[in-house]
Amino acid sequence: MTATHRHPELLEKLAEGIGNLTSSEQWQRHLDVQSRFRRYSFGNVILIAAQRPEATQVAGFNAWRKLNRSVRKGEKAIWILAPMVYRATDTQADDDERVIRGFKFVPVFDLAQTDGEALPTVCNRLDGDDPAGHYAQLVSVAQSIGFTVEDHELAGPNGDCCHSERRIRVEVRNMPAQRVKTLAHELGHAILHEPGEDRPDRRALLELEAESVAYVVCQNLGVETRDYSFGYVATWAGGGTEAREAIKAHGTRIQRAADQILTAVEAVQGLAREAVA
Repeated sequence: MTATHRHPELLEKLAEGIGNLTSSEQWQRHLDVQSRFRRYSFGNVILIAAQRPEATQVAGFNAWRKLNRSVRKGEKAIWILAPMVYRATDTQADDDERVIRGFKFVPVFDLAQTDGEALPTVCNRLDGDDPAGHYAQLVSVAQSIGFTVEDHELAGPNGDCCHSERRIRVEVRNMPAQRVKTLAHELGHAILHEPGEDRPDRRALLELEAESVAYVVCQNLGVETRDYSFGYVATWAGGGTEAREAIKAHGTRIQRAADQILTAVEAVQGLAREAVA
């Protein structure tokens, strides 16, 4: 069975795994904590992205303390707009009625700027080595499409992809298996997405596509990523039904990108075999 023929099967397994996860007690614990994070307006999402593009979860100083985490000394705040709410002055108004009279800037901080108790997670970084040298093979794939790959100590994310600089960065402190998965994810971004496409209103779809590509690629390479990929896609796509529909709607794009990466990997492997023959 060829890698291409396995793509639909693997995407179905991805959707099934997400469905099982999002009906589990682990997912419910995750949602209980997530409910403590405010949902921000589109304008505030833009402000957060402009000041700290890699931010994942933001909250105020006291909110982090309630989650048994503290903001590290010297961290730079992310400033967003909060409504100024006052009691209505109209004597005819209900005593509990509140009105908004303007907005003010307030500081929030990203999870990566805090220390303390770990939050419940559904994305577990992968352990394990890379005995087959898949990371080096994927670096060659990146170079073949005009991207450089850099090892980097990143403040929060496992990797990122910059189209304008044709550059992918991967967290150097992660285990080899996680680095393989991350590089496959960023290659998904490099192939599927365009400069300036990473807007707040598009982020969920972009992340779903890139992680689905990573899952298919890694499964074909024999790297098990379900402990990370199921939770990651579910976090961006929602529950099992939402994820299944999104994967189905974008399955052709995901399969083509995964096949492009795997075909390039096979070419690299073929050259390596010829070199030692």
